[in-house]
Amino acid sequence: MSVVKVIEIMAESTKSWEDATDTAVEKASKSVDNISSAWVQDQSVKVENGKVTAYRVTLKISFGIK
Repeated sequence: MSVVKVIEIMAESTKSWEDATDTAVEKASKSVDNISSAWVQDQSVKVENGKVTAYRVTLKISFGIK
């Protein structure tokens, strides 16, 4: 039987939601082993002076534990 843990993380990018997601998974994988999936729970943008300046994502990261 396998056991999976889920953590929630947030990330931001000035390029796109996809870049924010990639960045989040890459950074999480530096301290979390066995990442098996990432679910984008929420997307939002930062707006300054009427223009989008950053893309933000909230992810659920799943990984196996021993």
